[in-house]
Amino acid sequence: MRGFIRELSKNKVMFLMLAPVVVFFAIFAYVPMAGVYYAFTNYDPNVSMFKNEFVGMQNFDFLFESGALWTITRNTILYNLAFIFIGNFLQIVCAIFLSELPGKWFKKTAQSVMFLPYFISFVLVGAFVFNLFSTDNGVVNTLLEKLGMEPYDFYLNTAPWKYIIVFFNVWKGLGYGTVIYLAAIMSISDEYHEAAKIDGASIFQRIRFITIPMLMPTFILLLLLALGGILKGQFDLFYQIVGDNGMLFDATDVIDTYVFRALTGNFDVGMGTAAGFYQSFFGLILVLSVNYIIRKTREDYAVF
Repeated sequence: MRGFIRELSKNKVMFLMLAPVVVFFAIFAYVPMAGVYYAFTNYDPNVSMFKNEFVGMQNFDFLFESGALWTITRNTILYNLAFIFIGNFLQIVCAIFLSELPGKWFKKTAQSVMFLPYFISFVLVGAFVFNLFSTDNGVVNTLLEKLGMEPYDFYLNTAPWKYIIVFFNVWKGLGYGTVIYLAAIMSISDEYHEAAKIDGASIFQRIRFITIPMLMPTFILLLLLALGGILKGQFDLFYQIVGDNGMLFDATDVIDTYVFRALTGNFDVGMGTAAGFYQSFFGLILVLSVNYIIRKTREDYAVF
């Protein structure tokens, strides 16, 4: 305790700057964790939290006995893995490509154009997708008819949607991720590249042996952050693109959309909290497991 007080007195300006962040996370991240108790209760809005009837694991039965748990968990994990690895791969490629371009004007213009989709709402993305793939007046089916081909009913077939959803999510986040990796590339000392040039290394050899290894800590940090939410489907993305189309649920239903439909059908706070607890618990286990593996293989890259 004395050591902490001594440290506080010595770096009081730094602690004062840190205070708003600590207060923010305490209020919005740690205080709401008490609400996990609702997952084990029969929620009654007329009584206080800890006076609700304790029902144990009953709220979790909704998820385990519904028969849909495997499908929505599989979809959520596979979609997030595709988002993480395809998205990060393309972001790294774009960042390396932009960093090697000589012209500043083109580089800045390309960054701005790539960043623009990040600010577009999923409502507009959903409308854009509908106008592309609508059976009646969609752009794709109109082109197929012009080419003398039979129209394809996208909204009755699940096969193309896994690619459509992954494509639009990766497209929307490409600019944001590219800027992060570009910032990491800019922090690499020029001395490494200059020394490699003197030794006769080509541009591809410098990318392979200098740039990519230097980006690994950033990639692993983003990977760990993303894995923490791997059981959280992007509700906006899926709901705005697919909506309540039951024909596509086998390939597009994720935990968030499933819980949303259940909650809007019968308002059950206990069940909704149980689903959120299920997502968070396995997300925590996954982050701890991956960080443990990274610490055992490459200790310097581990977050904790």
